[in-house]
Amino acid sequence: MTRPAELAVPVSGTPTAAPAARPGDAVIERAFALLGAFDADHRSLPLADLARRSGLPRSSALRLARTLVDVGALERLTDGRFVVGLRLLEIASLAPRGHGLRAVAMPYLEDLFHVTRQHVLLAVRDEGEALLVERLSARDASPVRYRIGGRLPLTSTGVGLVLLAEAPPQVQEDTIAAFLPDDGGDDIHTPADLRRALAEIRRGGYAYARQSSPWPMSTVAAPVRGPSGVVAAVSVVAPSPGFATSSYIPAVQAVARAISRQLAA
Repeated sequence: MTRPAELAVPVSGTPTAAPAARPGDAVIERAFALLGAFDADHRSLPLADLARRSGLPRSSALRLARTLVDVGALERLTDGRFVVGLRLLEIASLAPRGHGLRAVAMPYLEDLFHVTRQHVLLAVRDEGEALLVERLSARDASPVRYRIGGRLPLTSTGVGLVLLAEAPPQVQEDTIAAFLPDDGGDDIHTPADLRRALAEIRRGGYAYARQSSPWPMSTVAAPVRGPSGVVAAVSVVAPSPGFATSSYIPAVQAVARAISRQLAA
């Protein structure tokens, strides 16, 4: 979300304008617009689509794409299409809230996966969405819509609800105020439902959510705590028919506590 520039207030109390944007800022913004044109359904793009999806003129998109190819952020296939480059993966692996957290959590996520043989998710909050850091899935598990690095809604997923319940009050209030009936799962239809669900999550230490569309799935999620508070959420996602709620809740909570203890250490 774009925020208005803050004003610098000198001792005299007379507000002055914030410093002007540096020339390089626009280039960085265009580069991220170009990289943001890629998603799970558009992993390779011809120049025309790259320009259209990024909102850049074709000539500007080509110049910038060539520069990104030179530094390894993009790669160009033999047919001329562009794909995300390995250099970005190399840099992203250093993110402490991503791969750093994943490295600590992975042994416990694997234990949970072997016990449940369902989808096991690890996510962090990024502003008003959850970002999926890791997902373990059995080959015969039911379909799941979210990929590693993908974004999940806070109001209709187990990990999202946990992260929202532990988010700063203003984030919660903004999300509740903007809530629409289709934003929640089977049990959350109104802002009042959402507020009540968040309170129950904080009280019980876990979230339970159901969704019947596009297929019936249920989830249990629990918070992962670091020295400064909740840093992530872990969950099990499985088909609603036969969902082992009484078994999954203690298992997910135990794994979340184990990861929390390791982070504290």
